[in-house]
Amino acid sequence: MNVKRALERIPADREAEDRAWTVVRSAFVEREAVPRRRVGARWSAVAVGVAAVCAAAALSPPGRAVVDAVRRSIGIEHAAPALFRLPSSGRLLVSGQGGTWVVAPDGSKRRLGDWAAASWSPHGLYVVASSHDGLAAVEPRDGTVRWSLGRPAVSMPSWGGTRTDTRVAYFSGRSLRIVAGDGTGDRLLARRVAHVAPVWQPERHVLAYVSSSGVVVVRNVDSGAVEAQHRVTGAVRSLAWSADGKRLAVATSESVRILGGRGLVLPQSDVRAVAFARDGELALLTPEALLVYGPEGAQTVLRVQTRLAGVAWSPDGRWLVTSLPRADQWVFVGRGRVLAVSHIARQFGGAAPSLDGWVPGA
Repeated sequence: MNVKRALERIPADREAEDRAWTVVRSAFVEREAVPRRRVGARWSAVAVGVAAVCAAAALSPPGRAVVDAVRRSIGIEHAAPALFRLPSSGRLLVSGQGGTWVVAPDGSKRRLGDWAAASWSPHGLYVVASSHDGLAAVEPRDGTVRWSLGRPAVSMPSWGGTRTDTRVAYFSGRSLRIVAGDGTGDRLLARRVAHVAPVWQPERHVLAYVSSSGVVVVRNVDSGAVEAQHRVTGAVRSLAWSADGKRLAVATSESVRILGGRGLVLPQSDVRAVAFARDGELALLTPEALLVYGPEGAQTVLRVQTRLAGVAWSPDGRWLVTSLPRADQWVFVGRGRVLAVSHIARQFGGAAPSLDGWVPGA
């Protein structure tokens, strides 16, 4: 049996765990500090591992507590105990079982409502949020609902268009639907679509989504015209447009294809999310690593031995944020710096939220 799985199945004695954790924490504080190694000129690289545990630890109830305490504390060292402020300007949108929240640069948090998923409107003027049975446009300042729409099995809302003329795409079951930014004209766009988040080409009413057969479709939602179709190898996991709308990144189980321009295939498998910075750098998230692809090629900026989830760029393109759900941490990776924040779940309604976008200040 896999040793890691065997350790995870060992029950813990909570009182013994607390005593053991006190010892582990004291030893950690007294250890000799090791300077971080700088990698590359633009980004730092961090590897996060699991502390070694001797075999005898599994033989007694106190030993089981040590194993569980170490397992639960996998994460970045010296993490802040709470999110005191963002490392860059702009507002961060997050959502999940604890609702939808907006985080300001000073770390203040505002709950917008009991929504399960959300997305910024173009230029961050509003938020579109969804629950299982509805969709709504809300004010990011106080959560005031501007309009709402009842639909079954709603998920993955996405808002695009220009500053003054917008459209919202969302799933209702396996169907992809479109509604105007003022809540009018709700209509079906495509049936039986793959459940991959659709993305809007910047400043246009053009949407990229994945058909049930795995084809990437680029379509004008007003005219209905299909502007392009791309057959790719492997199951599509994530889509992202560059800020200038000239390139479309398609992450599959086998590689990342960058469509448009000269085209490019990055031989990076199992990428779960992609995101462009405004300067054109592309973030690639795998289950255990965060990479940045730019003019100098691809560089791993974070590697862990537990699962990563979600990625978003700061508006100035100097920081990336991702999460370590098992460690209950967010990790901010910058050019030469790595910052971590713990106890995320309790700060956002008792459940770790997803990262839904980081936009400039209002």
